[in-house]
Amino acid sequence: MLDNSKIEWIISDEKVDYPQAKAFMEARAAAIRDDAAPECIWLLEHPPLYTAGTSAKPEDLLEHNRFPVYDAGRGGQYTYHGPGQRVAYVMLDLKARGADIRCFVHDLEEWLIRTLARFGVTGERRDGRVGIWVVRPNGLSGGREDKIAAIGVRVRKWVSFHGVALNVDPDLSHFGGIIPCGIRQHGVTSLWDLGHTPTMDEVDMAMKDCFEEVFGKNRSCEG
Repeated sequence: MLDNSKIEWIISDEKVDYPQAKAFMEARAAAIRDDAAPECIWLLEHPPLYTAGTSAKPEDLLEHNRFPVYDAGRGGQYTYHGPGQRVAYVMLDLKARGADIRCFVHDLEEWLIRTLARFGVTGERRDGRVGIWVVRPNGLSGGREDKIAAIGVRVRKWVSFHGVALNVDPDLSHFGGIIPCGIRQHGVTSLWDLGHTPTMDEVDMAMKDCFEEVFGKNRSCEG
């Protein structure tokens, strides 16, 4: 079993500007690498904004002046962040956790899937599509697949930063200014959009519990 007791969990009640969050992550990741600070999970919300990953395509930014756009420095394409979305920035020492980036991303996916299951939602992986997906019930757009959570990470000298974003109750119309993650054939959804109405505090508690379930074990990426 891995010891997660020394991980610092930070939960921000106020909206956090993106440049502030990015600067904190980069500084904390460097401190973790130098054994000068503990690993950290930061749960927060951002004001409405778009971030561009290293693979972002200019044509996928549909509305240039709608919200601020920031260079994220993580993998992936364009992503929306805003109120009602729980962002979890994950700063972990991957050398102490098997030094396997593929397994780390798999475990981030599993973390989201188990968190969604706590609220009666079945989240799924899809080959060729980053993030976590749900199949809407037949009464909700006829079985369409929508994205409910995004994943975008960076690893520098085996320390991770950036992380995941789970749609709890954001304004889904805000996603209309981008092609989320470059995927045009599918939409986005949220827990509340699917009829499940947890508070953000309840989501945080579920995420903390499920983090231990997933990252508290020496895992083989088998699920």
